[in-house]
Amino acid sequence: MFPFRRAAACFSRRLAVVLGMLPGLLAAMPAPADDDIGTLNFGIISTESSSGLKQSFGPFLDAMEAALGVQVAAFFATDYAGIVEAMRFAKVDVAWLDNKSAMEAVDRAGGEVFAQTVDLAGRSTDRAVLIVHRDSGLTFADVVRCDGRLAFGNGDPNSTAGYLAPAYHVFAMRRIDPGTCFKRMTLANHEANALSVASRRVDVATGSERILSGRLARAHPEAAARIKVIWTSPPIPSDPIVWRKDLPRVWKDRIFAFFLQYGRFGDLDKVRGEREVLAGTGAGWAPFRVSDDRQLILVRRLQMFRDRRRIDDNARLTLAEKIDRVGEIEARLEDLEIWSEIIGTRNPASEGPRREATGNRRRGPDHP
Repeated sequence: MFPFRRAAACFSRRLAVVLGMLPGLLAAMPAPADDDIGTLNFGIISTESSSGLKQSFGPFLDAMEAALGVQVAAFFATDYAGIVEAMRFAKVDVAWLDNKSAMEAVDRAGGEVFAQTVDLAGRSTDRAVLIVHRDSGLTFADVVRCDGRLAFGNGDPNSTAGYLAPAYHVFAMRRIDPGTCFKRMTLANHEANALSVASRRVDVATGSERILSGRLARAHPEAAARIKVIWTSPPIPSDPIVWRKDLPRVWKDRIFAFFLQYGRFGDLDKVRGEREVLAGTGAGWAPFRVSDDRQLILVRRLQMFRDRRRIDDNARLTLAEKIDRVGEIEARLEDLEIWSEIIGTRNPASEGPRREATGNRRRGPDHP
């Protein structure tokens, strides 16, 4: 692995040089020809109401427009899949996505991760949560008892914190099918699920720790005060920023420079003002970090392990069919592990369930 580690070290040194040049990089870049791109469409995930997002993201999009010298238009969709499909058909050029939806964008829509969001506390990780009303008396044991008494607010199927992480850690590892476990199950974004719990429209729901303690607490403090967390997942990487891989190189350079310098360089008033704009978005951001597709390794592991559990539990499949399908997943997972070792992705935010031995060893419910 030594040549790969040496290459990684060289990349880190080059990146440090590039970051040092960022303050003047964007200004020094020649403006691309007008016919290169008409309008830059920026996709925004629907973690809350579109009206609130439009207002809170306005100043940031205006700053992007001024820096890039091209019109920047917001693209809002009612779910993650809408933005992925829009990127697939070149209706969205850059997007703020969840890790699961970013994986879909990379695999199906020609997307590529280039930056990562950071919260106001400087964290680049999040955690999935299960929430209940503070006065309900419900515990995690009540939820996984699976006796059909509770109404469950599940997340968007393309959400990591809202859907995939709970689906794996809470349900798949316990051989629980949410579809038969609850008396009623709904699908909604983080804000809608939290408000449904606070108003007792559902008994338990999935959510995001960052959103719960951040913008939900700011936008709906009374509702947030009525919510109690009963389960928290291991860390997951915070949301990526994704662009279309086929964007012209000159536009990628300018977009990258804007995201990495914004809120970092300039005089004190400029930096303070830009950080206020980032903090005021519906996401509650701090300056972005460099990232790439490697931050999606965790969600790929979760998805493959969840798929394997589903195959194991599918009574309609013959043993031969199960062996074939599990073998395919094992091969993909082995490839992912080898790639992960080569590029060196060992950090808490990118760690996930490790490859299980094919002998079906018994493991603890939250430690695959």
